[in-house]
Amino acid sequence: MIPRYSLPEMDALFTDAARFARWLEVEVLAVEGWAVAGVVPAADAAAVREGAAKLLDPDAPAGVAWIRPEYIRAISEREAVTDHDVAAFVDVVQAAIGPPAGTWVHYGLTSSDVVDTALCSTLTAASELLIGASGALVASLKRRALEWRDLAMVGRTHGIHAEPTTFGAKVALWALQADRDRARLRAAREAVAVGKLSGAVGTYSNIDPAVEAHVCAALGLVPTPATQVVARDRHAQYLYACASVGASIEAFATEIRHLQRTEVGEAEEPFAVGSQKGSSAMPHKRNPKTTEQLSGLARVLRGHLGAGLEDVALWHERDISHSSVERIILPDASLLAYYVMRRMTRIIDGLVVYPERMLANLESSFGLVFSQPVLLALVAGGIERDAAYRIVQANAMRSWAERVPFRSLLEADPEVAAALGRSASGPGATGLDAALDEAFSLPRSLRNTGLVFEALEEIAE
Repeated sequence: MIPRYSLPEMDALFTDAARFARWLEVEVLAVEGWAVAGVVPAADAAAVREGAAKLLDPDAPAGVAWIRPEYIRAISEREAVTDHDVAAFVDVVQAAIGPPAGTWVHYGLTSSDVVDTALCSTLTAASELLIGASGALVASLKRRALEWRDLAMVGRTHGIHAEPTTFGAKVALWALQADRDRARLRAAREAVAVGKLSGAVGTYSNIDPAVEAHVCAALGLVPTPATQVVARDRHAQYLYACASVGASIEAFATEIRHLQRTEVGEAEEPFAVGSQKGSSAMPHKRNPKTTEQLSGLARVLRGHLGAGLEDVALWHERDISHSSVERIILPDASLLAYYVMRRMTRIIDGLVVYPERMLANLESSFGLVFSQPVLLALVAGGIERDAAYRIVQANAMRSWAERVPFRSLLEADPEVAAALGRSASGPGATGLDAALDEAFSLPRSLRNTGLVFEALEEIAE
């Protein structure tokens, strides 16, 4: 992933330095596992551990192991000879540790024992970062949903005014969706937190299963039945969780972009007045550039999922057609999913909302958002539903065409007056007024929005 979308804590996991360090740890743990099994002398296992430590970079970021740059160069140079990255790595490590202890490195292992176990260890660490970022997003959405719980606005269907809702209810639904993404990330972590050191076709023909158990326990992984590679449906599940995050982020971003349109003007993403520029040519512009960016990056995440699903089918359960793909999509998907969640959290934290504009937009359709309560009142007053629908629809269309209040047309309609128990111009006006007051009541429309907040309160931050 290009640096523009790479945050350092996630990026540090997917460098060559980190990859080789994880390979090294698997190799060292395997030697130590053989020592526990009584095959490798304890002194040699200790020498391997001590020698391996000299290959590690003391300047690596906190919490991440990296190989020293000179060994990365040595591996690259050796790979130019072997045309095999793991073989080159093993040659360099064995030479660095030296005989006789170094000769035990890679004993009984096949390449994928090292590569797949190390990759799953990396993805497990990446999952922890993703789950943490997801939790921060959920917390932000929950906090702001509660803040805007009673902020009335127009609800839209197909982009058209429908009925009243609250902005808090909208954001509460986002929080619930983000929480489902967090659950998917947790499940994905469980799926990839596995390891295998079972040999060429997974039969343990040249390795003791106890060595696999030792390595996996030390890395916090669960041994899994495998052929030479860990089954790639696990990686596809991880990629789906990342793509799902992207899809949700795009859904939130798209709504914010719509609300920021000049004609709507109900909310907008944060803008640093005095420093930020919305347009190189037009000083008045405050464009939704970050939400547009996130919408675009979600497309990339979905593309990575497609490639990951293609990787599931391998010849006789094992070839390396998946390898070249994963070198791109797994780091990129991890970096992008992390980036979009962190960015969206910043947007939600700083989202600017305009309550007066929300109310003005709600009122701008002349009361048409209360057409369904009027319809139901007429049905309750004895008019057959289709006939009642046509009465309401005719008045609604006239209200919109003539730009006059919907309620005033209903008050002048004799069929409406009759159904609601009075003549439009006779005595007893209180009955019609009361019925229309009820139908056009904003509190009545919003009286049950609290149900979504009951669900929201159940979310654990």
